[in-house]
Amino acid sequence: MKSTDVSLWEIRTKQRRGRDTFEVRWVVSGREFSRSRKSFGLAQKLHSKLLMAQDAGEQFDTESGLPPSMEEEPKEPKARSWYEFALAYMARRWPMVSPNYRDEINESLTAVTKAVLPQGPGRPEDVALQRALRDWAFVLPGPDDREIPEQARAVLTWVAENSPPLAKLGDKELVHKVLDALKLKLDGTAAATETAKRKRKGFVAALNYATEIGEFTANPVKQVTETRAPKIVEVDPRVVANPRQAANLIGAVSYVGLYGRARGRRLVGMFASMYYGGLRPAEAVGLAEPDCYLPEEGWGRATLHRTRPTVGKKWTRTGEVHDDRGLKNRAPEDVRVAPLPPVLVHILRDSIDEFGTADDGRLFFNERGGVVGSSTYSRVWSEAREFGLPPELVDSPLAEVPYDLRHSALSTWLNAGMDPTEAAQRAGNTVEVLLARYAKCLHGRAVVANQKIENFYAEYA
Repeated sequence: MKSTDVSLWEIRTKQRRGRDTFEVRWVVSGREFSRSRKSFGLAQKLHSKLLMAQDAGEQFDTESGLPPSMEEEPKEPKARSWYEFALAYMARRWPMVSPNYRDEINESLTAVTKAVLPQGPGRPEDVALQRALRDWAFVLPGPDDREIPEQARAVLTWVAENSPPLAKLGDKELVHKVLDALKLKLDGTAAATETAKRKRKGFVAALNYATEIGEFTANPVKQVTETRAPKIVEVDPRVVANPRQAANLIGAVSYVGLYGRARGRRLVGMFASMYYGGLRPAEAVGLAEPDCYLPEEGWGRATLHRTRPTVGKKWTRTGEVHDDRGLKNRAPEDVRVAPLPPVLVHILRDSIDEFGTADDGRLFFNERGGVVGSSTYSRVWSEAREFGLPPELVDSPLAEVPYDLRHSALSTWLNAGMDPTEAAQRAGNTVEVLLARYAKCLHGRAVVANQKIENFYAEYA
């Protein structure tokens, strides 16, 4: 329907996403219409056109609100940008994945977004892009649903306006550019193999989803040829401590903070669990007394079903720094039984006698009863290495980080002749992964092979 019953209102100012916008409002046959413009001048121009059409006696459309002289040509829908897709993908995946995986999705989407954005004048500095995308874009609630710093808002506005269409990722040259960028750190040097693999995995997963919803006929990454790093990274034998070195290091932990808050003594059992029990750090952090059988003599056992990895407040559903989840790469209800040798049983019993347990039964906790953070136990371990290693080994890779105690444990089991199937079961790995990762650490195999050859030659001497 058409009508000359038109009333125009004054331009008003509104706040949108932290910025002023200017709204033109009018009424056609009792129905209100409005259009917003970024500047007062643009709003005034629109207001003037409407006023001129009204003065000329034009009949305004009651559906669009516009006179014939201003009827808008139908526009083709704007192509979906990579950034729009990435925000939607992040929002879809966020509620369904663990805090650690949220962090990985964020890391990957941030790296890809930076790689696809154009270079040239006006592009924000990499540090500003990194912070805005990492801290404000690819987290929930999203950037449009909360207040964010003005500088970050300006960066994200530039990203939204300059992000290429998602369809551009069908260009093999751009895909290669992104894959190359995922292999670099922020300073432009080569990233660790595991880091590059993790970011690539996130990129592939995002494009798998894009393909599934019809944006591509096939995942663009799978259409290019690239040099891939080995899937399983072998453990460097230099990090593996022998039994005497491991025992000395675990003993040295007790000297950390000896005349203060007993920071080290509280964690002796945790580090011992990584070496003598082969536990992952996050498994040892979550170890609780009700899940342990600790006899006065002989072997004990721990029924593992819980890990407490440090992931950061913005990734967890609870807003806590530590996640509370099941075992790595297992269903939430799965458990793993870890046999505990007598030496570890005695260490754990002594720890309980001296410090007790946390409210939820955890064996290892800070002075306030809280979960032990990775930064805390890493600092304790760094100090313990200076006490427990000779000076010439302190700066070596030997047992450089706490996780190396688990590497040392699994290497020791295999070198001691433990059946790989049993070792894999205790460690929570597959046999294939176990043997591939620790291939360089199996020192005894060459000796056994050499002896067999000598014996064979001796038969014909």
